Amino acid sequence: MEDVSPPHSPLPGDGSHSSTSTSCLTPSSVDSAASPTSLGNNIIRPPHSVIRLIQCPRCSLPFRTPVRLPCGNTLCQSCLPPVRARTGVSYPANPERKQGFTCFWKREECGADHCLGDCGVDVSLTRLVNAFDEVLGSPLDGSASENVSSTIQWKEPSSALGGKDTEHANLGPHPLRGVYDLVKQGRLGYHAAEICYEPPIHVRNDLYNRAFEVLKTSLRHELDCQVCYSLILDPLTTPCGHTFCRDCVAMALNHSNLCPICRRKLNMSSSIRSERINKRLSDLIQFLSAEEVASRRANLDSDIDASTEGKIPLFVTSLSFPTMPIALHIFEPRYRLMIQRVMASRTRKFGMVMPNRRGRLQQGFGRAPFMQYGTVLVVDRYELLPDGRSLVIATGMSRFKVISWELVDGYHVGKTKRVDDVSISEEEAQESRETSAVLDSAPSTINPAEESLENLSTQQLFQLALDFVLKERRQGAPWLHPRVLLAYGALPTDPAVFPWWLATILPIWDEEKYALLSTTTVRQRLKVTARWVKRLESRPWFSRSRPPISAVL
Repeated sequence: MEDVSPPHSPLPGDGSHSSTSTSCLTPSSVDSAASPTSLGNNIIRPPHSVIRLIQCPRCSLPFRTPVRLPCGNTLCQSCLPPVRARTGVSYPANPERKQGFTCFWKREECGADHCLGDCGVDVSLTRLVNAFDEVLGSPLDGSASENVSSTIQWKEPSSALGGKDTEHANLGPHPLRGVYDLVKQGRLGYHAAEICYEPPIHVRNDLYNRAFEVLKTSLRHELDCQVCYSLILDPLTTPCGHTFCRDCVAMALNHSNLCPICRRKLNMSSSIRSERINKRLSDLIQFLSAEEVASRRANLDSDIDASTEGKIPLFVTSLSFPTMPIALHIFEPRYRLMIQRVMASRTRKFGMVMPNRRGRLQQGFGRAPFMQYGTVLVVDRYELLPDGRSLVIATGMSRFKVISWELVDGYHVGKTKRVDDVSISEEEAQESRETSAVLDSAPSTINPAEESLENLSTQQLFQLALDFVLKERRQGAPWLHPRVLLAYGALPTDPAVFPWWLATILPIWDEEKYALLSTTTVRQRLKVTARWVKRLESRPWFSRSRPPISAVL
């Protein structure tokens, strides 16, 4: 595949108007203008800037089976680069992730190695392209009585001559429809420059704007999120091809790992904030409904569950981890009050952080009385005892970093920022880089036993810790007592869950386990657990260790 790097997609209304009878758009105006040109109370939008929203940057035709790439860009399915087998990736070990390709946007925007399983057909954009064809492919009101025709002039990049060829075409009475026909015929390329209209677009402003409003009304019906039923905000397209608001996807994945529409399993819950938005849909939404987008952002509730930042009450007592249950005995008066308020809230959530027992100095956080990273817990069961004490069973949901804190009625309340994993594609890229790296011949300051872990595949790191647990169970290790497994679940087979499970039941210091909370990849967490295993295997007395006291309780 040739190395083609398309220029920055022009924003709507990237035109300028001269005082002559011809309206021309130079390359600089196409690339740099950020808002439509205004004439009186009307907004002039160059026709090609409208059609370019659904034009493939590779074949220059209207999208045919558009496919959303993990980087947020879009191509026709037939325009995808050649597919090849992927190497150096062992997690996630799904069959659909064994093939991939190098992104079409090589030099400027991306150039990453995309997995074919992450490139779903964009259902929403497909419907929008069909809406364009229904409106602009049929007769428009007023065309029969309109005798004035428009012409267009543009230059296409010519790879053979090293220059540009000037072309002309008659657009008929409706410039918008005429430009759409040119694009369908493959005559007006995506990278066309120096586009001129004669007469200028503003001369026929009323007729052109009527056509645009018909198109805008038709497209608006396809831009509602199927979770909140409002205009999509920060459009996030799932691998199955459905698009929702980013916050709506985050809220949905808090309760289920299935797509809200087709119920396909989504592996996005831990990396939802690092996923790229759908750039083409975002441009369409901003172009067609800029005022509604601004209104939605202004009125967005800052307390929604999926927000990246917010305040949460903090229970300073111990460590807890995502996906893992924990049983709590609430007896201190300040925490009795806190739990009562948590149970009266809509979300029934609170944060758990580990005490800073040694007064450790934390970067940007000082010597706070607790550690900066913690876990959001959701109360599953609550039993209030006659004397005011309570028993609580909660489950870890997500991680956070405390930005600042204050005391409220004796307990801590922290302003937190959510901690999420990087995307699956970034996780795979990290594994590929580390497993294929050539070891430096210079002496290393890293322990040789630990240095070898850096070059193991993610699956090998998981297998190393898994084999250790199986060996300990065969030897009757008390920390793997059936009662422990009953409380925290059987040995996980998912590498993403395994580190949380092992950290919950392994009888080592909490200070060592705390390192897991700030990690952003499964691979990082498996390397931490592998180091635990390497160290514990050198201690023959370890198998006789007692189970954690929380499991006994």
